[in-house]
Amino acid sequence: MSESPPLPDTPVTPPSSAAAEVVPPRSGDVTKPVTATGAGSGTTRASLRPLLLRLHFYAGVVVGPFLLVAAVTGLAYTAAPQIESVLYEHELKVTPRGSAEPLAEQVAAAERAVPDGTLLSVTKGAGPTDSTRVTFGKDGLAEGYTLTAFVDPYDHEVLGTLETFGQWLPARAWLDDLHRNLHLGEFGRNYSELAASWLWVEVLGGLALWAGAPRSRQRLRRLVVPDGGAKGRRRTMSWHGAVGLWASVGLLGLSATGLTWSGHAGASIGEVQDALGGSTPAVSTALPAVGSGKEDAGGTKDVGIDAAVAAAQDAGLRGVLVVTPPAEAGTAYVVKENTRSWPVRQDSVAVAPATGEVTQTLLDDFPVLAKLTSWGINAHMGLLFGLVNQIVLALLAIGLIAMILWGYRMWWLRRPTRSEGFALGRAPARGAWRRIPGRVLAPALVLAAVIGYYLPLFGLPLLVFLVVDVTVGVVRRRGTGAGA
Repeated sequence: MSESPPLPDTPVTPPSSAAAEVVPPRSGDVTKPVTATGAGSGTTRASLRPLLLRLHFYAGVVVGPFLLVAAVTGLAYTAAPQIESVLYEHELKVTPRGSAEPLAEQVAAAERAVPDGTLLSVTKGAGPTDSTRVTFGKDGLAEGYTLTAFVDPYDHEVLGTLETFGQWLPARAWLDDLHRNLHLGEFGRNYSELAASWLWVEVLGGLALWAGAPRSRQRLRRLVVPDGGAKGRRRTMSWHGAVGLWASVGLLGLSATGLTWSGHAGASIGEVQDALGGSTPAVSTALPAVGSGKEDAGGTKDVGIDAAVAAAQDAGLRGVLVVTPPAEAGTAYVVKENTRSWPVRQDSVAVAPATGEVTQTLLDDFPVLAKLTSWGINAHMGLLFGLVNQIVLALLAIGLIAMILWGYRMWWLRRPTRSEGFALGRAPARGAWRRIPGRVLAPALVLAAVIGYYLPLFGLPLLVFLVVDVTVGVVRRRGTGAGA
């Protein structure tokens, strides 16, 4: 976000999710901070403000392009369900006519269509117009991909086969890969993790700078409403700040959920989550010991997939059901709900193939932390509440794109107008950290080091910023003999 309209002679604001307060430059590039209303000069808040401004600026300039790419690709991803429904309507939808045939017959038809595949799972649609998905492992596919046959449940006709990534069809898998790693594999994941690692920093820094800018009571409403009467850079800053304030909660959520399955930070977050007892539970496929007179767990009898689904429905499972057949003798069927558009529909059961009895249930038994993680990830992917979720994500992406572009425009408008040749806007003044009390600076450095350890793509760029900043200061002092 940004702040209140600046004085005519102020340094540049950052081109990111939040713009910062600007302060009038003094001779020798030494800046006296403008204090927030109600805070005298030399207070902790006033001393922190210039440092936040400089960090916000440099992070915006460097990380802004990564955030822009993430926002544009994320915006495209929000339309994936509609794209899939158009491109794959033939495979996904059928015309209801009479009663559906047994799942076993549908699976047999799919196996005939994919004779060299290994059966992995069967997805029973929730409605009468949904086809049945039968997913196979198959040699020659890219890592993580499977081959899915789509079967008409009313006559077990195979409508077609598609390469799928998890539950994603090709179009969504392509968009997901674009957003996640730009189709550059593991190396490309660093781009999205860098964006997620710095988005929350830019948002929180912008909130502090925007809300703490000096304002009269009559102008407090400009925190949330853009100043329509402003012109030029003032107008841009007003829109940048107000939109950033409205979008801040959603952007913080996207940053947090994006980090949960990132490459480096995700591993650290997973370890912390496991230590707090928040890992996602799963039903066990191991069959319990059987008593005398009953068939032993390693028997060959199998009641079939239809009986397993019926047992799961009797246990309370509804909606889209994903059935995983026993991988080997002595293991159970697993039937899971996959209705991810509603937070509580993630139940699952294990069913003994010999008897059709439910051996274990997981009905809304997730730990709170696991539930929050699941809901957050589903919301990030636009799945939690269907179309409403997609619209919110699209608005957040558009807002982030606009704020980044407004930020760069503010930087451009701060460029010198009378200099010869090309020139960029001035950066906020250096040396702000010297005015921060030690009792505040020391714990802040420790906190930054701890966060940087767990979020390496936050910590490493921050270290680079510091090294470059110090180097520039040393070069300037040697070249001019003046304080930088």
